[in-house]
Order: sequence, then structure tokens, then C-alpha cells
Amino acid sequence: MNIPFRIGAGAGYSGDRIEPAVALAERGRLNALVFECLAERTIALAQLRRLQDPDHGHDPLLEARMHAVLPACHRQGVRIISNMGAANPMAAGRAVMRVAEQLGLPGLRVAVVEGDDVLPWVRAHDAPLLDAPWLAREAAGQGGEPATVRALDGRLVSANAYLGADALMPALQTDAHVVIAGRVADPALFLAPLMHHFAWAADDWRRLGRGVAVGHLLECAAQVTGGYIADPGVMDVPGIEDLGFPLAEVQADGNFVITKLAGSGGRVDRLTCTAQLLYEIEDPTRYLQPDVAANFAKVKLKEVGHDRVKVSGASGAARPQALKATLGYRDGFVGEAQIGYAGPGALARGRLARRILAHRLQAAGLSHLDHRLDLVGVDSMHGARRGQDREPYEVRVRLALRAPTQTQAQWAAREVEALYLNGPAAGGGVTASTREVVAAVSTLVPRDAVQPRCTLLAFDGQGRVTEAAT
Repeated sequence: MNIPFRIGAGAGYSGDRIEPAVALAERGRLNALVFECLAERTIALAQLRRLQDPDHGHDPLLEARMHAVLPACHRQGVRIISNMGAANPMAAGRAVMRVAEQLGLPGLRVAVVEGDDVLPWVRAHDAPLLDAPWLAREAAGQGGEPATVRALDGRLVSANAYLGADALMPALQTDAHVVIAGRVADPALFLAPLMHHFAWAADDWRRLGRGVAVGHLLECAAQVTGGYIADPGVMDVPGIEDLGFPLAEVQADGNFVITKLAGSGGRVDRLTCTAQLLYEIEDPTRYLQPDVAANFAKVKLKEVGHDRVKVSGASGAARPQALKATLGYRDGFVGEAQIGYAGPGALARGRLARRILAHRLQAAGLSHLDHRLDLVGVDSMHGARRGQDREPYEVRVRLALRAPTQTQAQWAAREVEALYLNGPAAGGGVTASTREVVAAVSTLVPRDAVQPRCTLLAFDGQGRVTEAAT
């Protein structure tokens, strides 16, 4: 128990790079490698893909990641834990088994954790929505009162509760090499293997709070190795072209060291760790998680070597009584299109194009819809700039229109493209897209609305996959 548990971050979001995870799998001497790949709306989008094809709905890079890391992880005994199951954990587990067969790893076993889908409960209970004043305004008869599920008015796509480490424990108690889940609180993916390895009690709030600190610092991967603070001449990050992902060396008391592989790009120091520790934290004294209310107020960060930061002092209190759930709902369409102007007078021609588009929005009866008309490079980020003392050589005019129907959203592309012949001189490089908007909002559900379950997938003697509930 004096030997630290080594746990690495294999991804910080769904589309993250794969190469740093391979390096950790091969050279990190890890006990566990965690892939955190779900954002707030990701699972709702995955639910839409599952509706189109029942074999999909998991992370689109799942197979690619498994092809890349399974050989080294299986060879070195590194357990993989991930929420790449997204809206369809069972399909994800079966996909991992197919990859294992392709790689010639017939002894590989996968534990699939389900139970985060609470859509039936949400549909049956008109629960209040959290932080959704726009829905309260939209809902007829609500009169400014807090909006409830009824305000979604048949647009609901998904409802997934944030499972905690306790839901992952039955999977970790099997001999599975890979644990695949859906919506799990990000830090819980890291906390669960620590609880299992060190036999931490489910009410050891201090150690659980420290385990959440481990997860919170690792969950965004390269953010803690300098990827998100890089600013040339202000915050330089060496070797950022080959940025490495972090790992933690965790002791039995929950204190730990954040580091990265020697020779990998990036930096790990008090600054990078402080920036990530405070990331998305409303109240550092009470960071609510399914397993514990973590307290980071007395965390100490000490540089104990090159790219090595010791983290101590985190604590915690009793876990919340309810679980947060993210609801995904259809919220119309966005049409976006751009056209570029370059050379002398580019800014003036861009402004003329914008005036033309504003007039045509009005003429089409669409100006009341939520829209933006920007000059990229001039005012698209912070609005009108003051004190601009030079004429830009090139600008891009961007129209983005949010509309109830796809046809209205597609109008934006047609009008921008029409500027080729009907607008200022020398426009070019039109790009256009239309997409359905899946928005996200949160609610709270009672713990008994969630019934986690674990299924073990394994090859039998004839190369077929068997499924057994644990």
C-alpha cells in the first residue's frame, strides 16, 4: 500500500488526440488509463445517432482509441476505464470486443456499466429545471416561475444522470480489462479505481474528496500540462507541438503528485495545476459530486521536481442527496455561412456585404430570429473595436441564423452565396452549413431513480462473445 497507484488521462474530450494516450499506455507504468470523453451535449447528440442506428450512439473514436492502446494496456496489465459508451454503453462494449478479436486478444474482458439513462423517470415527473430562465420565459403560463420539464414541450431527446464511483465498483471488482460506461461524473472515473485499489470506504469523505481532486486535475488531460495556458512570450509551453497527457501518482491517504512522461511536451507546475484546479469550480469549499462534496479550499500545491507537483490538503463532506441529470432537447436549427474579401478596401466591402445581408434578413421576415452578422477578424469576438489604427488586408463576413425550421436556417447559406454575383466585388471562399441544435439543461433526480447494472463481456472457447450480469 506504500506503492503509489499510477493513473493516467487518455483523453479530455471526445475528439482529443490519441498519440499521447498511446505513449502513456506504453511508457507510463500505469495501473489505470482513463478516457473522459463526454461533454454536456455530447450524450444528447449520441442519442440522436442511436435513434438512427441502434448499434451506434457511443463515442465515434472508440474503435480507433482501442486499436491504438489495447495491445500495450493488455500486455502491461493497465486497466482502461471510460465513459465512451455515451448513449449506448452495451454497443460500445461489443465494439471493444470486436477490436480485441481483430487484434488477437481473445482473453480480453469488458465490463459494461449501464443505468444512467433516466428518460422514463424524467418524462413521468415534471421536475424543475436548473438555471434555465429562457425556458421559463418561453413556457406559456409560467409567468417567470422556474421552468420545469413541461417547458421542453415534446422536444426532449435524452436524460442522463451523473453516476458516481459507486456505480463503477461492481465492474472494477470483476477481472475486466476494460470498463465502459455512459454518463459518469468526470472525476468519478478516476475516483473509482482509487477506491477499489486502496479499499476506501464509501463514507471516507476526506479520502474521497482527495480522489475527486485527482480526477478534477486529470479529467481535461492536456489542460494541466499547459495546453490551455499557452500564450507566446507570456505563458510559454515548451514542446507544445508534441504535448503530453498527465498522470497522477496517488498514495493511500489520497495525496498525490501530478506529472507527465519524461520527454513529452508541455509543463506541469503550480500555475498549470492551479488553473485546472479552479476550472469550472463555483464553490471550492463544496464541489458537488455524486460520491462526495469535495473541499479544495485548503489544497496545497508544491513543486517537488521538474514537471512534478505534489497536491495535498483536499477534503470532503457527505455526498448530496440527489443526482444531477443532463437533459438534451431539440432547439431548432442553425444556418451559418461565410464569404471572404481581400485586398484594398476589404473592410469597406465586408461592411457593405453585411449591410446587404441585414436588409435581406429584414425583407425575408427573418430579422426577428436570433442571428449574428460579424466581420471575422474585426468584430466577431468582442464586438466593435475602438482605436483600430490599420485597415485589415482581409475579412470574412459571417452570417449565423438560428431558426425553428431547417428551411429557414438554409436561407442563410443561399443569401451569402448569392453575394458572389449580387454583392460587393471580389468575394470568394464561401462556406456554408446547416445543423440541428441539441441544447442541454439540467435537473435533479433522486438516487432511487437510478439503477446501475454491470454486464461482463468475454470470449468463450469458440471465439464467441458471452454476456453475463455481475
